[in-house]
Amino acid sequence: MATGGAAPSAAPADDGATVVGEHRPRRRVLDLAVRSPVLPGVAHARLLLPPGWSRDASRTWPVLWLLHGSGAGHTAWTDHGGVEELTGDGEVIVVMPDGGPCGNYTDWWNRGDGGAPKWETFHLAELRQILERGYRAGTRRAVAGNGTGGMGALSYAARHRGLFRAAASFSGPVHTLHRDPRGLDVADLVELTVAIGEPARDWTDVWGDPDEQRVVWRQHNPFDLADRLAGVRLHVSAGDGRPGPYDPKPGTGHDVVEALAGTVTREFAGKLKKLGIPISTHFYRGTHTWPYWRRELRAALPALLAAIG
Repeated sequence: MATGGAAPSAAPADDGATVVGEHRPRRRVLDLAVRSPVLPGVAHARLLLPPGWSRDASRTWPVLWLLHGSGAGHTAWTDHGGVEELTGDGEVIVVMPDGGPCGNYTDWWNRGDGGAPKWETFHLAELRQILERGYRAGTRRAVAGNGTGGMGALSYAARHRGLFRAAASFSGPVHTLHRDPRGLDVADLVELTVAIGEPARDWTDVWGDPDEQRVVWRQHNPFDLADRLAGVRLHVSAGDGRPGPYDPKPGTGHDVVEALAGTVTREFAGKLKKLGIPISTHFYRGTHTWPYWRRELRAALPALLAAIG
Protein backbone atom coordinates (compact mmCIF):
# COMPACT_ATOMS: atom_id res chain seq x y z
CA MET A 1 0.00 0.00 0.00
CA ALA A 2 1.25 3.46 -0.83
CA THR A 3 2.11 5.50 2.26
CA GLY A 4 3.69 8.64 0.91
CA GLY A 5 1.28 9.92 -1.72
CA ALA A 6 1.98 7.45 -4.54
CA ALA A 7 -0.94 6.58 -6.81
CA PRO A 8 -2.52 3.16 -6.09
CA SER A 9 -4.29 0.94 -8.60
CA ALA A 10 -7.86 1.64 -7.44
CA ALA A 11 -10.71 1.40 -9.94
CA PRO A 12 -11.92 4.82 -11.08
CA ALA A 13 -15.46 6.16 -10.99
CA ASP A 14 -17.67 6.04 -14.08
CA ASP A 15 -16.69 9.58 -15.13
CA GLY A 16 -12.96 8.98 -14.65
CA ALA A 17 -12.51 10.37 -11.13
CA THR A 18 -9.57 8.46 -9.72
CA VAL A 19 -7.39 8.09 -6.64
CA VAL A 20 -4.01 9.68 -7.32
CA GLY A 21 -2.47 9.17 -3.89
CA GLU A 22 -2.78 7.34 -0.59
CA HIS A 23 -1.26 8.06 2.81
CA ARG A 24 -1.52 5.87 5.94
CA PRO A 25 -0.62 8.15 8.90
CA ARG A 26 -1.93 5.70 11.50
CA ARG A 27 -3.00 2.06 11.60
CA ARG A 28 -6.71 2.73 11.10
CA VAL A 29 -6.39 5.95 9.08
CA LEU A 30 -6.13 5.99 5.29
CA ASP A 31 -6.11 9.30 3.44
CA LEU A 32 -7.06 9.40 -0.24
CA ALA A 33 -6.30 12.09 -2.81
CA VAL A 34 -8.81 12.09 -5.65
CA ARG A 35 -8.63 13.90 -8.97
CA SER A 36 -12.16 14.63 -10.13
CA PRO A 37 -13.46 16.11 -13.39
CA VAL A 38 -16.18 17.96 -11.45
CA LEU A 39 -13.87 19.77 -9.01
CA PRO A 40 -11.24 22.42 -9.74
CA GLY A 41 -8.42 20.55 -7.98
CA VAL A 42 -7.48 17.40 -6.11
CA ALA A 43 -9.87 16.58 -3.26
CA HIS A 44 -9.24 14.42 -0.22
CA ALA A 45 -11.08 11.91 1.92
CA ARG A 46 -10.04 10.32 5.20
CA LEU A 47 -11.09 6.74 5.95
CA LEU A 48 -11.17 5.00 9.32
CA LEU A 49 -10.76 1.30 8.64
CA PRO A 50 -12.28 -1.58 10.66
CA PRO A 51 -10.40 -4.58 12.08
CA GLY A 52 -9.47 -7.11 9.43
CA TRP A 53 -9.88 -4.64 6.58
CA SER A 54 -7.86 -5.19 3.44
CA ARG A 55 -8.30 -4.23 -0.17
CA ASP A 56 -8.61 -7.93 -1.03
CA ALA A 57 -11.03 -8.92 1.75
CA SER A 58 -13.82 -11.30 0.78
CA ARG A 59 -16.42 -9.17 2.55
CA THR A 60 -17.59 -5.56 2.59
CA TRP A 61 -18.32 -3.26 5.54
CA PRO A 62 -21.16 -0.81 6.21
CA VAL A 63 -20.22 2.84 5.83
CA LEU A 64 -20.69 5.90 8.03
CA TRP A 65 -20.18 9.18 6.22
CA LEU A 66 -19.17 12.10 8.48
CA LEU A 67 -19.38 15.57 6.92
CA HIS A 68 -17.58 18.66 8.22
CA GLY A 69 -18.83 22.22 8.51
CA SER A 70 -17.73 25.32 6.65
CA GLY A 71 -14.10 26.33 7.03
CA ALA A 72 -13.00 22.79 7.92
CA GLY A 73 -11.75 19.81 5.92
CA HIS A 74 -11.46 16.03 5.73
CA THR A 75 -9.46 15.73 8.96
CA ALA A 76 -11.89 17.73 11.11
CA TRP A 77 -13.67 14.79 12.75
CA THR A 78 -10.41 13.05 13.68
CA ASP A 79 -8.70 16.31 14.73
CA HIS A 80 -11.57 17.61 16.86
CA GLY A 81 -14.44 15.12 17.00
CA GLY A 82 -12.84 12.12 18.70
CA VAL A 83 -14.21 9.75 16.08
CA GLU A 84 -11.23 7.37 16.20
CA GLU A 85 -11.83 6.72 19.88
CA LEU A 86 -15.61 6.60 19.50
CA THR A 87 -15.60 4.01 16.70
CA GLY A 88 -12.82 1.93 18.26
CA ASP A 89 -12.93 -1.53 16.73
CA GLY A 90 -16.38 -1.08 15.21
CA GLU A 91 -17.32 -3.06 12.12
CA VAL A 92 -17.72 0.02 9.94
CA ILE A 93 -15.76 2.11 7.46
CA VAL A 94 -15.96 5.79 8.43
CA VAL A 95 -15.65 8.14 5.44
CA MET A 96 -14.79 11.80 6.00
CA PRO A 97 -14.56 13.63 2.67
CA ASP A 98 -13.59 17.15 1.74
CA GLY A 99 -16.74 19.24 1.43
CA GLY A 100 -15.15 22.36 0.03
CA PRO A 101 -14.18 25.54 1.88
CA CYS A 102 -17.84 26.62 2.08
CA GLY A 103 -19.23 23.23 3.07
CA ASN A 104 -22.30 23.64 0.86
CA TYR A 105 -22.70 19.94 -0.07
CA THR A 106 -24.24 20.68 -3.42
CA ASP A 107 -23.51 20.97 -7.12
CA TRP A 108 -23.26 24.73 -7.54
CA TRP A 109 -25.99 26.36 -9.62
CA ASN A 110 -23.57 28.83 -11.25
CA ARG A 111 -26.34 31.03 -12.67
CA GLY A 112 -27.97 28.04 -14.28
CA ASP A 113 -24.85 26.97 -16.17
CA GLY A 114 -23.79 24.21 -13.77
CA GLY A 115 -20.17 23.13 -13.75
CA ALA A 116 -17.60 22.99 -10.98
CA PRO A 117 -17.66 22.65 -8.10
CA LYS A 118 -20.00 19.66 -7.95
CA TRP A 119 -19.58 18.42 -4.40
CA GLU A 120 -22.75 16.34 -4.39
CA THR A 121 -21.62 14.49 -7.52
CA PHE A 122 -18.14 14.03 -6.10
CA HIS A 123 -19.43 12.51 -2.88
CA LEU A 124 -22.41 10.41 -3.90
CA ALA A 125 -21.34 9.27 -7.37
CA GLU A 126 -17.56 9.46 -7.76
CA LEU A 127 -16.23 8.83 -4.25
CA ARG A 128 -18.95 6.29 -3.46
CA GLN A 129 -18.10 4.30 -6.61
CA ILE A 130 -14.37 4.47 -5.85
CA LEU A 131 -14.92 3.19 -2.30
CA GLU A 132 -17.24 0.39 -3.35
CA ARG A 133 -14.97 -0.74 -6.18
CA GLY A 134 -11.61 -0.53 -4.45
CA TYR A 135 -11.96 -0.18 -0.68
CA ARG A 136 -14.57 -2.80 0.31
CA ALA A 137 -17.31 -0.29 1.14
CA GLY A 138 -20.74 -1.86 1.28
CA THR A 139 -24.20 -0.56 0.45
CA ARG A 140 -25.51 -0.07 4.00
CA ARG A 141 -24.85 3.59 4.72
CA ALA A 142 -25.49 6.27 7.34
CA VAL A 143 -24.57 9.95 7.15
CA ALA A 144 -24.06 12.65 9.78
CA GLY A 145 -22.42 16.04 10.04
CA ASN A 146 -21.91 19.19 12.06
CA GLY A 147 -22.88 22.70 10.99
CA THR A 148 -23.31 22.85 7.23
CA GLY A 149 -22.28 19.18 7.20
CA GLY A 150 -25.49 18.47 9.13
CA MET A 151 -27.48 20.29 6.49
CA GLY A 152 -25.64 18.26 3.86
CA ALA A 153 -26.35 14.98 5.65
CA LEU A 154 -30.11 15.54 5.67
CA SER A 155 -30.17 17.00 2.16
CA TYR A 156 -28.23 14.04 0.78
CA ALA A 157 -30.50 11.52 2.52
CA ALA A 158 -33.62 13.27 1.19
CA ARG A 159 -32.39 13.93 -2.34
CA HIS A 160 -31.09 10.37 -2.80
CA ARG A 161 -33.82 8.18 -1.36
CA GLY A 162 -32.64 4.73 -0.39
CA LEU A 163 -28.96 5.65 -0.33
CA PHE A 164 -28.77 6.18 3.45
CA ARG A 165 -30.52 4.22 6.19
CA ALA A 166 -29.85 6.82 8.88
CA ALA A 167 -28.98 10.52 8.98
CA ALA A 168 -28.08 12.96 11.75
CA SER A 169 -27.46 16.70 11.98
CA PHE A 170 -25.55 18.38 14.78
CA SER A 171 -26.17 22.16 14.80
CA GLY A 172 -27.07 22.17 11.10
CA PRO A 173 -28.82 25.03 9.22
CA VAL A 174 -31.50 22.55 8.15
CA HIS A 175 -34.06 25.13 6.98
CA THR A 176 -32.15 27.21 4.45
CA LEU A 177 -35.14 29.46 3.63
CA HIS A 178 -35.79 30.41 7.26
CA ARG A 179 -36.28 34.16 7.54
CA ASP A 180 -36.00 36.30 10.66
CA PRO A 181 -36.52 40.02 10.02
CA ARG A 182 -34.99 40.76 13.43
CA GLY A 183 -31.87 38.64 13.11
CA LEU A 184 -29.69 36.27 11.14
CA ASP A 185 -31.02 34.20 8.21
CA VAL A 186 -29.48 31.00 6.85
CA ALA A 187 -29.02 32.82 3.52
CA ASP A 188 -26.77 35.24 5.41
CA LEU A 189 -24.65 32.28 6.49
CA VAL A 190 -24.37 31.05 2.90
CA GLU A 191 -23.24 34.53 1.84
CA LEU A 192 -20.71 34.66 4.68
CA THR A 193 -19.24 31.20 4.06
CA VAL A 194 -18.73 31.97 0.36
CA ALA A 195 -17.16 35.34 1.17
CA ILE A 196 -14.66 33.58 3.45
CA GLY A 197 -14.16 30.29 1.62
CA GLU A 198 -14.48 31.34 -2.04
CA PRO A 199 -13.94 35.13 -2.03
CA ALA A 200 -13.61 35.29 -5.81
CA ARG A 201 -17.12 33.83 -6.25
CA ASP A 202 -20.58 35.35 -5.90
CA TRP A 203 -22.58 33.67 -3.13
CA THR A 204 -25.61 33.36 -5.41
CA ASP A 205 -23.57 30.95 -7.54
CA VAL A 206 -24.46 28.28 -4.98
CA TRP A 207 -28.27 28.14 -5.44
CA GLY A 208 -29.09 31.53 -6.93
CA ASP A 209 -30.96 34.30 -5.15
CA PRO A 210 -33.25 32.85 -2.46
CA ASP A 211 -36.19 34.85 -3.82
CA GLU A 212 -35.60 34.74 -7.57
CA GLN A 213 -34.37 31.10 -7.61
CA ARG A 214 -36.55 29.92 -4.74
CA VAL A 215 -37.29 26.62 -6.48
CA VAL A 216 -33.55 25.80 -6.57
CA TRP A 217 -33.22 26.56 -2.87
CA ARG A 218 -36.25 24.41 -2.06
CA GLN A 219 -34.76 21.51 -4.03
CA HIS A 220 -31.82 21.47 -1.61
CA ASN A 221 -33.54 22.52 1.62
CA PRO A 222 -33.99 19.69 4.16
CA PHE A 223 -37.09 21.42 5.56
CA ASP A 224 -38.78 21.40 2.15
CA LEU A 225 -37.61 17.83 1.48
CA ALA A 226 -38.79 16.49 4.84
CA ASP A 227 -41.40 14.13 3.39
CA ARG A 228 -38.67 12.36 1.42
CA LEU A 229 -37.01 11.24 4.66
CA ALA A 230 -39.68 8.68 5.54
CA GLY A 231 -37.99 5.38 6.31
CA VAL A 232 -34.67 6.98 7.29
CA ARG A 233 -33.63 6.78 10.95
CA LEU A 234 -33.26 10.45 11.89
CA HIS A 235 -31.63 12.39 14.69
CA VAL A 236 -31.05 16.14 15.10
CA SER A 237 -29.52 18.19 17.88
CA ALA A 238 -28.56 21.81 18.46
CA GLY A 239 -27.80 24.30 21.20
CA ASP A 240 -29.49 27.58 22.00
CA GLY A 241 -26.39 29.77 21.71
CA ARG A 242 -26.04 30.44 25.43
CA PRO A 243 -22.77 29.42 27.09
CA GLY A 244 -23.12 25.88 28.39
CA PRO A 245 -21.04 23.30 30.26
CA TYR A 246 -18.22 23.28 27.68
CA ASP A 247 -17.96 27.07 27.42
CA PRO A 248 -16.31 29.75 29.56
CA LYS A 249 -18.29 31.10 32.46
CA PRO A 250 -21.78 32.53 31.74
CA GLY A 251 -21.82 36.10 30.60
CA THR A 252 -19.22 35.58 27.85
CA GLY A 253 -21.63 36.28 25.01
CA HIS A 254 -24.38 34.75 22.90
CA ASP A 255 -23.57 32.56 19.87
CA VAL A 256 -25.94 33.79 17.16
CA VAL A 257 -24.96 31.02 14.71
CA GLU A 258 -25.84 28.27 17.18
CA ALA A 259 -29.01 30.09 18.20
CA LEU A 260 -30.06 30.10 14.54
CA ALA A 261 -29.18 26.41 14.21
CA GLY A 262 -31.31 25.69 17.26
CA THR A 263 -34.27 27.62 15.84
CA VAL A 264 -34.26 25.97 12.42
CA THR A 265 -33.56 22.50 13.86
CA ARG A 266 -36.67 22.83 16.02
CA GLU A 267 -38.65 23.93 12.96
CA PHE A 268 -37.36 20.94 11.00
CA ALA A 269 -38.13 18.47 13.78
CA GLY A 270 -41.60 19.97 14.18
CA LYS A 271 -42.35 19.46 10.51
CA LEU A 272 -41.18 15.83 10.64
CA LYS A 273 -43.46 15.16 13.59
CA LYS A 274 -46.43 16.76 11.78
CA LEU A 275 -45.71 14.45 8.85
CA GLY A 276 -45.68 11.47 11.21
CA ILE A 277 -42.03 10.69 10.44
CA PRO A 278 -40.13 9.51 13.54
CA ILE A 279 -37.18 11.64 14.61
CA SER A 280 -35.14 11.79 17.81
CA THR A 281 -33.96 15.18 19.06
CA HIS A 282 -31.68 16.74 21.65
CA PHE A 283 -31.84 20.46 22.36
CA TYR A 284 -29.46 21.89 24.93
CA ARG A 285 -27.72 24.92 26.32
CA GLY A 286 -24.48 25.42 24.39
CA THR A 287 -22.59 27.01 21.51
CA HIS A 288 -21.37 26.23 17.99
CA THR A 289 -18.21 24.42 19.08
CA TRP A 290 -16.56 21.02 18.86
CA PRO A 291 -16.95 19.84 22.48
CA TYR A 292 -20.71 19.70 21.95
CA TRP A 293 -20.42 17.92 18.59
CA ARG A 294 -18.15 15.28 20.12
CA ARG A 295 -20.78 14.70 22.78
CA GLU A 296 -23.61 14.61 20.25
CA LEU A 297 -21.81 12.14 17.97
CA ARG A 298 -21.14 9.90 20.97
CA ALA A 299 -24.85 9.93 21.82
CA ALA A 300 -26.06 9.39 18.24
CA LEU A 301 -23.49 6.82 17.17
CA PRO A 302 -25.18 3.68 18.56
CA ALA A 303 -28.39 4.37 16.61
CA LEU A 304 -26.48 5.27 13.44
CA LEU A 305 -24.47 2.05 13.58
CA ALA A 306 -27.51 -0.05 14.51
CA ALA A 307 -29.26 1.17 11.37
CA ILE A 308 -26.46 -0.17 9.16
CA GLY A 309 -25.05 -2.97 11.29
